[in-house]
Amino acid sequence: MEAYGKVLLIAMPAFLILLLIETLYGKVRGFDTSRQMDTISSLTSGITNVTKSVLELTIIIGIYPFFLNYFALTKIENTFLVYFFTFIILDFNGYWIHRWSHEINLFWNLHVIHHSSEEYNLACALRQSISAFFNLFTILLLPAALLGIPQAVISIVAPLHLFAQFWYHTRHINKMGWLEKVIVTPSHHRVHHAINPEYMDKNLSPIFIIWDKLFGTFQEELKEVPPVYGVTRPARTWNPIRINFQHLRLLILDCWRTKKWSEKFLLWFKPTGYRPEDVALAYPVKKIENIYQFEKYTTRTTTLFTTWAWTQMIFLLLFISYLFGSIAYINSLNLSFIYWYGAFIFIYVFSLTELMDRNKFAISWELLKFCLGLGLIYWQQDWFGSNSFFPQASLMVTGYLLFSLVTSCWFYLKHLKEDKVLA
Repeated sequence: MEAYGKVLLIAMPAFLILLLIETLYGKVRGFDTSRQMDTISSLTSGITNVTKSVLELTIIIGIYPFFLNYFALTKIENTFLVYFFTFIILDFNGYWIHRWSHEINLFWNLHVIHHSSEEYNLACALRQSISAFFNLFTILLLPAALLGIPQAVISIVAPLHLFAQFWYHTRHINKMGWLEKVIVTPSHHRVHHAINPEYMDKNLSPIFIIWDKLFGTFQEELKEVPPVYGVTRPARTWNPIRINFQHLRLLILDCWRTKKWSEKFLLWFKPTGYRPEDVALAYPVKKIENIYQFEKYTTRTTTLFTTWAWTQMIFLLLFISYLFGSIAYINSLNLSFIYWYGAFIFIYVFSLTELMDRNKFAISWELLKFCLGLGLIYWQQDWFGSNSFFPQASLMVTGYLLFSLVTSCWFYLKHLKEDKVLA
């Protein structure tokens, strides 16, 4: 937990700098591939994902260490070749988990957030799931355990393998010559994120494109078929927490509503997007029919509100940076503190993105954030030990909470008035 938090303190600024460079480069070229509300939504999604990971809210199936200790056929030392082959094994496993996520209804819920942006840029790479509470990835690592690959090697290679999938989420790099035959490139992954019929569920490899070519899921990017991004059942919200559970909610409702008992069990394991016929007829769901004529999700905004959304984003990054940098210290104060901090972060994200959506209940979430924040300060007489590092830090947090509530209320009332005029 502590080590991962320190890694994130390094990774977050690096990712943000790359996002800024991509945006500036796009503006200079006259080909800006980002929209500000969409980018903020992607950033908040990344924050919810890493917060969940740091708080260790995923139940790891402890099969790997068990098999490593009792069934390993050999013992392998930590050499360069071991790290290289471990990387290959992780990539092969990643291909199949990715493929199952696209092909099986239940597993799509774990991946839909990553495809939910209707743009394609580095920011959308940060859209990662918070809806996976069981890490089934370890099951596919059993062959590695039988080979005796140390768990420490997996722990080092896994985050490197994940971070290596960031760079190719861009529209500013065209085809890359002979590399197109070896690794996943931006061109390959643009195909993967597209909802064009020619491109759906293609190019599933994480790093080495060879898996798609071996297993029949490869598709080259075609000049005559420009990729259109998003999902065929659009999310229609900036709120990453809502997006994470939209598909699961639909599955639960379909399971409840269908009159066929066999469907109640089978629909979870049917191909992605499957719905029982009786439910699909009675409860139709909006789906994009013509991908070249659908309207991207957007909400009315102004320069002032966009500035406020980015201001909230900056404060959120400050809050999360303190959590990642002080996990051990916060834990030493009270083991429950980091979970209360995590709850505050999640409510913060919900409040901000609901206001971006102009949701009529947005102010309720901002009020909840304010009350929880003040309650935590009153309970601790501090803000998670921050007074030890920054004198009067809890007073500063109190000031922020009040400033955030008042300003959000002003925008909320302004939005209500605008919506009433346009109604």
